[in-house]
Amino acid sequence: MDASSAFQDTLPLSSDALLARLDEWGLAYLLHTHVPLRTVEDSKAVEDQFMVPGENALRLKNLYLRDKKKRNYLVTLEQSREIDLKALGAELGIGNLSFGSADRLMQNLGIRPGAVSPLAMINGVENNVRFFMDAAAQQADVIYMHPLVNDRTVAMKREDLTAFFERINCEVTWLP
Repeated sequence: MDASSAFQDTLPLSSDALLARLDEWGLAYLLHTHVPLRTVEDSKAVEDQFMVPGENALRLKNLYLRDKKKRNYLVTLEQSREIDLKALGAELGIGNLSFGSADRLMQNLGIRPGAVSPLAMINGVENNVRFFMDAAAQQADVIYMHPLVNDRTVAMKREDLTAFFERINCEVTWLP
């Protein structure tokens, strides 16, 4: 199985159910469908199809990480930001970090590789995943991210994403 919406019914919370919940909560988004995207490079190849020229937007890359104590982290960064896992672990005071396995990603965030997204914290909060987000998101008007599958992208205003985090009781730690 891949991370596309064709297999969303095998997720703990489907993309359709997430979008319905956003609607129910009155959180606005614009949904775009496209070929499955697994990497930042894949995303850059199609983003011109739905990005608004001149828009103050943030496009993301997301890292599912674990430390030696088996604690789980979702780190969301501006897509072109360079990251050094050793330096990040030291900066956060949590030691060495490594990428979590696909099985743990499903267990803790309810998604498959290629669909990692801040919206997965709807599952992550229940599994004690700590969430770190690039402070650049605080300046963006619109944030683009996958809604639990990688053949869809939602554009959400920063205020709606913030309201989503509040709604699910997700604490955001901002990365400078």
